[in-house]
Amino acid sequence: MIAALSAAYGRLLAALAWLGCVLLLVMMLVIVADVALRNLAIAGLPRGLAWSNEVSEFLLYLITMCVAPWLLRQGQHIRVDIVLQGLPRPVAYALEWVGDAIGLVCCLFIAWYSARAALDSHAAGSLNIKTLVTPEWWSLAPLPVVFVLLSIEMLFRMHRLAHAERGPRHDAVSAA
Repeated sequence: MIAALSAAYGRLLAALAWLGCVLLLVMMLVIVADVALRNLAIAGLPRGLAWSNEVSEFLLYLITMCVAPWLLRQGQHIRVDIVLQGLPRPVAYALEWVGDAIGLVCCLFIAWYSARAALDSHAAGSLNIKTLVTPEWWSLAPLPVVFVLLSIEMLFRMHRLAHAERGPRHDAVSAA
């Protein structure tokens, strides 16, 4: 049952990673269009896209939000496990649990706090005023969603660790 849920969840995270790739392509196209329009005088078209920097910044943020849970699952997040590899296996195993527990608590806290911030921003009607004027909660809303996804992945990591060999983990690490 857990294995099937984990596999389905992995497919969801892979789909989000693909969405991040599509957003990266969109961001690149926006930047190229802005640079081209600023440097080529084309009749009937504007001289650049005034909103391109702002949209690119937001897309970069969304790309990060889309791929973060997938990166955690793949072990491509920042992880320095050279110390764990050198420790006695039972100590390394215990530290893996400590790291996952701290990660889970941090993800849950950030999910809760960012949800509160997004809801407060929505209730207050706060705006981001730059070239584009957008509700502030639009930029805050992805945070709680992503940190809930990261929390779920932390739980799957803990499940995999509980059923693994007693020692430093070899799944979801970039170098084992």
